[in-house]
Amino acid sequence: MSVFPQMQGERLKPGMVNLPVIGWVKFRQSREIPNGGVVKQARVVKRVSGWYVMLTVQWDVSVPSSTPHGEGVGIDVGLTSFIATSNGLTVKRPRFFVDAERKLKLLQQRVSRKRLGSKNWHKAQKKVAKLHEYVVNCRKDWHSKLSHQICNDAGMVFVEDLNLVGLSRGMLGKHCLDAGFGQFFNILEQTCFKRGVYFQKVDSRKTSQICPSCGVETGKKELSERTHVCSNCGYTTDRDVAAAQVVLQRGLAAVGHTVKMLAVRVAAR
Repeated sequence: MSVFPQMQGERLKPGMVNLPVIGWVKFRQSREIPNGGVVKQARVVKRVSGWYVMLTVQWDVSVPSSTPHGEGVGIDVGLTSFIATSNGLTVKRPRFFVDAERKLKLLQQRVSRKRLGSKNWHKAQKKVAKLHEYVVNCRKDWHSKLSHQICNDAGMVFVEDLNLVGLSRGMLGKHCLDAGFGQFFNILEQTCFKRGVYFQKVDSRKTSQICPSCGVETGKKELSERTHVCSNCGYTTDRDVAAAQVVLQRGLAAVGHTVKMLAVRVAAR
């Protein structure tokens, strides 16, 4: 990766970018530069699919901050269901890397059989790199589509403030990294910003140990227990959905909205 921090003067033409020292280089522009925007920095990255240039643009614009409004959605993430929302939506976790692991092992075996540094060795290495890039692109594309789906009917989105580093170092670290919770939260936050949806992280402690209906602490559940059953009020629902409902209640309380327990809503009906 090369960074060009001094991008002064005329730097862009249709289909061309002027890089310091290198000069004019052809490139395929993926989006238009905003009117009045000034290119301040260029970052050139080499990937197996080709060379990419990322331009940092500065322009004077007032960025509105989203305020809490509309319908709130709480989100709980996990490995059984990638997400569960407070309104009952559950999405199964795709296994991007795990599904490609068998093919990756085969390609790496082919690399090990080639003479180190030979042309065939480089070709085999390139196939391994292409598979890794394909997995990364599939995961990022799926995260982006899911974040837009969440924002379709929401004015506020609340997620857990998780210790992602700790999760990645645990017994299920490989699967946590494959799920890409950190990348998903970043993409979801960016999507909320672009679509005017309020986004906030809330305390993640004991979200699966509290009944969203009556607020009573039900105790720690085993991973095999997939259903939340409250011994106090009898409220029964999916374990992850119940945790998402607790996340929603904490989020609404954090932004100053009135929190109504589920038991009150049920009684009112």
